[in-house]
Amino acid sequence: MVNASEEYFLKKIQKLLKEKKYHITAKDYSVSIIRDKTKSRELRKLKYYPHRIIQRAIMLQIEKYFMQIFTDFTCASIKWRWMSHVMELMDKYMRDEKGTAYCLKIDISKFYPNVNHRILKKLLRRKFKDKDLLELLDMIIDSFPWKRGLPIWSYLSQFLANFYLSYCDHWLKEKVKCKYVVRYMDDIVILWKSKTWLRYVFRRLKGYLDGCLNLKIKANYQIFPTGERGVDYVGYRYFYGYKLLRKRTAEKFKKKALKLKEKQDAWIMRSYREWCSMNSYIWRMCHCNSYRLYEKYIDPIIPSLNRYYFYEIWNENKKKTKKYYKKLIKKKWMV
Repeated sequence: MVNASEEYFLKKIQKLLKEKKYHITAKDYSVSIIRDKTKSRELRKLKYYPHRIIQRAIMLQIEKYFMQIFTDFTCASIKWRWMSHVMELMDKYMRDEKGTAYCLKIDISKFYPNVNHRILKKLLRRKFKDKDLLELLDMIIDSFPWKRGLPIWSYLSQFLANFYLSYCDHWLKEKVKCKYVVRYMDDIVILWKSKTWLRYVFRRLKGYLDGCLNLKIKANYQIFPTGERGVDYVGYRYFYGYKLLRKRTAEKFKKKALKLKEKQDAWIMRSYREWCSMNSYIWRMCHCNSYRLYEKYIDPIIPSLNRYYFYEIWNENKKKTKKYYKKLIKKKWMV
């Protein structure tokens, strides 16, 4: 409906904002709970019109100012700062074997639900001076029913969450002088040659998060030698000179691949979900040293993957089939 009459609805939004009649409350969110691995997450989604359009319009104006604050190791929910950027940074850091002998790995406890509204507003006022913008951002922040927390799945929340920790990133780099650090939303990895120094960094970081941002670090933080066990981070295990799939991911992949092999032997056609799942695993394996894993588990089921694609998807979109077939022939796996 909105896309069919864009100009009409955009003028209505413009009028709402100009006359300051736009309002957002907790009732405007539709709440759903999903199970993510071992924990449940509460997702809050806004209606497309007018809320998501307005949040997108706000971000078109202020995203460049957020980007000025974010450090080069701030990742997740930022353009060109996805998992691939984390992998590049970790590969770069792990080239220095002496300088990355030990790893400090921490996770912030319930990060999104614990973002303090008062502190977030104070930080926003350090960066932005426009009163109308700040009034609008305050209303969106306060639409979450309590005095703390940002709604997961809201478009603006992911940028505000990154912004909330951005000054901490600068503090780590400029004050504490951490040379090798990566932050993927609330998961932080710091590498250095001294375990004693990492313990010192942990104590200072714990004090900073508690005192300045009102956040707590989970009790499962770790300081360990990287050479012996590697760094398990964002789906991969990083070692010196190579990286592997995370153990849990590899085990799940093996079970699924063996089941698909049984289906193939019994001439049972796989489902679209199974086909997508295997393609997802293949993409992950492309970015790590997984040639033998691919050879043992993917090669045997390639015929059935191709068969499903050509029989089920060929008729819907013939143009993409040639590209897919070329990718299968090239198979640029890391050795």
